[in-house]
Amino acid sequence: MRSWLSVLIADARSKKRDDIPIAPSLYSLSNKMDKSLLAVRDINHKYIVVEKGRLPLHNLEGIVSFGYRGVSPALMGACAEKNISLCFMTPQGKFLARVTGKTRGNVLLREQQYASCLDSAISLEIAKNCILGKVYNARWVLERCIRDHGMQVDAEKIKTASEKLKHTLELIQTCELKAQLRGFEGEAASVYFGVFDEMILQQKKDFSFQGRNKRPPLDNVNAMLSFVYTLLTNTIASSLECVGLDPYVGYLHTERPGRVSLALDMIEELRAVLADRFVLSLVNKKIVSEKNFTKKENGAVLMDDEIRKKLLVEWQKKKKETITHPFLKEKVEWGMVPYVQAMLLVRYLRGDLDSYPVFLWK
Repeated sequence: MRSWLSVLIADARSKKRDDIPIAPSLYSLSNKMDKSLLAVRDINHKYIVVEKGRLPLHNLEGIVSFGYRGVSPALMGACAEKNISLCFMTPQGKFLARVTGKTRGNVLLREQQYASCLDSAISLEIAKNCILGKVYNARWVLERCIRDHGMQVDAEKIKTASEKLKHTLELIQTCELKAQLRGFEGEAASVYFGVFDEMILQQKKDFSFQGRNKRPPLDNVNAMLSFVYTLLTNTIASSLECVGLDPYVGYLHTERPGRVSLALDMIEELRAVLADRFVLSLVNKKIVSEKNFTKKENGAVLMDDEIRKKLLVEWQKKKKETITHPFLKEKVEWGMVPYVQAMLLVRYLRGDLDSYPVFLWK
């Protein structure tokens, strides 16, 4: 029997109480879904839910809900059973919770994972590989910018930053302490984001970037970066669970309740090549515009529903693009890269590989 998702919503606004906001729309990550499937009908001042559409569950990769609403236990159970990610965020895009099903994978694999985290040598090696991937990929994003847009950017400034990242790569390879590693990572991030604004070629006035900031983001670019990082982290966490690893036990990021430390470790190698380049393409291709951002009294910049929906649609398109995996030498979609990297980490932990083959893009 085919399973279906009926998308429903109730409007919480009453004509006598204007202070209660309308519940925001629920968007699916299905690339076939390009409009809201939600409707509310007012009959004699009573609000009833109207079903506007149905989607077969096997067509869904994940569901992202923006706003403060519930989901039926039946839907949560079906998503957990069929390994469909169900993620809840605030209207501003801040991560709230993620629904997962039963713990998957071999218990022996998780024991190997926990043992490797306690082994300082193995833990340091994996952490170093993740940061090597981050810095290496950030450098090649800069190098590609010089190659493709050398006449439009300050090539000398970007080249200087690239050389600094190259030197940082050498320091990371000889690093023997995690504290040092975190220091090198922070230094490299500062250098990389110091020239990030150079790679914004269009809409410079509306999308100026003066440095990375978060909690809250203080400009339009940082708002989009934080949003896309959240999406990518959730995808990586789901991939780790699919292959049987514990996403909450990492090698570099400090472990604390509710923090997907391993997912945060593994996102490092994909930040620049996947998330950052995606945001840059949205701005440079003029897919997004300044009108969909709101600046609050405290300086925080918020995205409206329209641009969040647009980002989800474009993100899904990006995940469908095909690349050649640098280690496997096979064609894979960008959306499958987190899962492939999780599988490679599993193979390393099981002893099938000599080291974890970090994703090195060029």
